[in-house]
Amino acid sequence: MTAPATTLPAPAALTRVRPYQSYVYAYPHKTAYRPLPGRPALGDLWRGERKDALSLYLHIPFCEVRCGFCNLFTRIGAPEDLTGRYLDALDRQAAAVREALGDDGPVRFANAAFGGGTPTFLTADELDRLCDIAERRMGADLRAVPLSVEASPATATADRLAVLAERGATRLSLGVQSFVDEEARAAVRPQRRADVDAALGRIRDAGIPVLNIDLIYGIDGQTAATWRASLDAALAWQPEELYLYPLYVRPLTGLARRTAHTDHEWDEQRLNLYRQGRDHLLAQGYEQVSMRMFRRAGAAAQGPDDHACQTDGMIGLGCGARSYTSSLHYSFDYAVDMGEIRAIIDDYTATEDFGRAVHGRYVDGGEARRRHLLQSLLQAQGMPVADYRARFGTDPFEDFPAELNSFAARGWLEDDNAETLLRLTPEGLAHSDALGPELFSPAVRAAMTAYEPK
Repeated sequence: MTAPATTLPAPAALTRVRPYQSYVYAYPHKTAYRPLPGRPALGDLWRGERKDALSLYLHIPFCEVRCGFCNLFTRIGAPEDLTGRYLDALDRQAAAVREALGDDGPVRFANAAFGGGTPTFLTADELDRLCDIAERRMGADLRAVPLSVEASPATATADRLAVLAERGATRLSLGVQSFVDEEARAAVRPQRRADVDAALGRIRDAGIPVLNIDLIYGIDGQTAATWRASLDAALAWQPEELYLYPLYVRPLTGLARRTAHTDHEWDEQRLNLYRQGRDHLLAQGYEQVSMRMFRRAGAAAQGPDDHACQTDGMIGLGCGARSYTSSLHYSFDYAVDMGEIRAIIDDYTATEDFGRAVHGRYVDGGEARRRHLLQSLLQAQGMPVADYRARFGTDPFEDFPAELNSFAARGWLEDDNAETLLRLTPEGLAHSDALGPELFSPAVRAAMTAYEPK
């Protein structure tokens, strides 16, 4: 690797890095967003942007239960006609956004996703309407592009799955987390193994091409044996994809007051379980796409992978969704506390004018470079240096000498062909949740630190 002038620190002098600091699923994170001065008009924001390969994301902020580890923007249940009013607002927002995209050039969608919350919390008829909003309002051809939908075992019913299959869903992601009932209870996720298996059977019967199963490691009481049992239970369904998530205990979540280990013990437990899961899946014919994502050999990709899904040109609909232009990331307000979330949802459903961006963060050239490096480096295939140079006209070794030197000194970067391909070693991938935050800019880091959880 062509190292910059900065001297590499001696490995013996390196301080210990905690491997689980933050799951970097988007950069900048929403906690760095702030109210936007002047509330810029969407038409102005999207004028001049490329719109021929957009991503479309529709957010449904409802769940039948909130898991103890969850800090997503979602509420439990939907009293009275709330889901109907939410879809009404989603329809109004979609109409405003499509108008803002204009007709000065082609507007096409390359992929679509329904997330949450739990999109399958909606009834079958409501899911049909959700698809109509994506197609008739936004112009997305759901049967012609990859469409990913998140579901829970309790809501993966035959009638809902039939709607999704008929409307073009190509990927169904089921949040299982553990096939061991005691572990599910420990994660405050009440479910029974029999119900999980029944849901998986219905998904396979529906004929949706790609099944993804989410599993979590680091749960209280989990052992190498029970983790292997969950892995094997998932593998019995031959899923095209598997995501292995480390457990995080975040502020304002159900598990926030529970501490069963010291930080060091828990880090070691999670690292050991991660390595066990990774090695087992690799031995079973799966390919590692990122720290979390594994794909069965020969299974077709269904849209952009993992971190790479958060690209420029994202249209997010719903009060928990983000949208991305090349220079601004925007959304609505963010919260974790249930009372705050209810208030934001109520405000959203009462909104008539969705023509302006209200909450977000501008992304300059320096942040765009960080974002590109972060997104690419956290993929197992790595980042072609030529792609970075072609996009920015600069060299990543000159733009990020301290960070790349640190990664190399810790053994996180491969040495072979580093001048042409920046790629993480297996140990680097294992430390993705430490490596990612090291690429945050001082400004973003300061904004996240100043954010007051609510």
